[in-house]
Amino acid sequence: MAIEVAPLPLPPSADPTKFVNFGREVKGVNPGSLTPEQFQEIRELLFKHDALLFRNADLTPEQQYLLTKAFDPASESYGHGNNKTGETKKSILHPDLKTIPRQPQVQLIGNGTVYDHEGLAEAKLKHPHHRTFHKTAIPEEDDLNFTRFYRWHIDAALYDLSPPMVTTLYGLKVPAGHTQTIRYDDGTGDELEVPLGTTAFVSGHTMFEILPEELKSVAVRGKVQYAPHPYVWMAPAHAMSTGLGIETENLELPASELPAWDKEKIKTYPLLWKNPVTNNLHFQVHPCGVQTLIIDPLPAGTKREGALYPEGAHLTDLKEVRELIYKMQRPAIAPPLVYPHDWSEKDLVLFHNRGVLHSVVGAFAPDQVRAFHQASTVRTFGDVHELTDLVSQCNLAASTEPVGPSEEDVKKYA
Repeated sequence: MAIEVAPLPLPPSADPTKFVNFGREVKGVNPGSLTPEQFQEIRELLFKHDALLFRNADLTPEQQYLLTKAFDPASESYGHGNNKTGETKKSILHPDLKTIPRQPQVQLIGNGTVYDHEGLAEAKLKHPHHRTFHKTAIPEEDDLNFTRFYRWHIDAALYDLSPPMVTTLYGLKVPAGHTQTIRYDDGTGDELEVPLGTTAFVSGHTMFEILPEELKSVAVRGKVQYAPHPYVWMAPAHAMSTGLGIETENLELPASELPAWDKEKIKTYPLLWKNPVTNNLHFQVHPCGVQTLIIDPLPAGTKREGALYPEGAHLTDLKEVRELIYKMQRPAIAPPLVYPHDWSEKDLVLFHNRGVLHSVVGAFAPDQVRAFHQASTVRTFGDVHELTDLVSQCNLAASTEPVGPSEEDVKKYA
């Protein structure tokens, strides 16, 4: 049977003109047992469309790992390092992920307590809530009807290891119920109705394309340097109400209080990453971990009138760095540009981690947990208590670094 593709169903809030090339549902193929020829077609589709959906997929942790690894055969360890999330207790990622023992590159995420699952005797899972990370929170009386983007990010350690090319998310047991409304709470009045427990995606290519010329020039010339052990560094800090970066309150851990780190392992990346198939440029910055912004001078012969930082800059003031990155990224998370995936059980989503940003969304009530803990699934989970959703995640630290803009790109956009 030939591989068939169809556009992803968009919510009424989405601007269809901005999703012409984003996202495809794939039919007629089993993602757990692709032939080499089928995989090459899937690879092309993923880099062209940035997100692929397979419905009613049956996938073991081993199959999920092998599928993810196929995009980068030389990769091996989980994107944050195998078992590192469990060892680094100070990391903001520690409460969110549980490692599958026999396949440590696959993580279990969700909400509730799972017993005897894939070698885990007991796994207490907690869906991230913005109250634990944001500076401000939605009032408790509104919490079940309104929510926020928890943290916009790319999947990457941002220290020592290279950002994964692809992330796979497999919905084993997912919530169902009413919608919730995301509040941006940033003075714009922006709100977005989303399915309960959605994962939200935005295109890094669109993020770049909608920028005005002067900010495109900064983006094509810019590089960001991340903090050492950024998820530990940022742990005491608070996120903005949009989930798109950190409030500057000087709460980050000083370098002397971080785990031992090596200057050579600190990551510096271009703001724009080149797509290996389309050659499009994607604005790929994890706003929470950024510490320094480096902007190259304008190339010789480039028009300087109206240009920002024509002589280049090395910005180290954290507030200034964050404000400039936010100015460039915030337009792309406007409601018409967000794809909130409406999960069904056994959905498998592959996304181009070097081409999109994504965020966890949602808040669950105790009665909702009880309502869905008996939902059936093909996989055997052992004894399950207080379970709302269960998702397995896999991404692998890449064997190569992202490729930034070419000399021609700089000349075109600078």
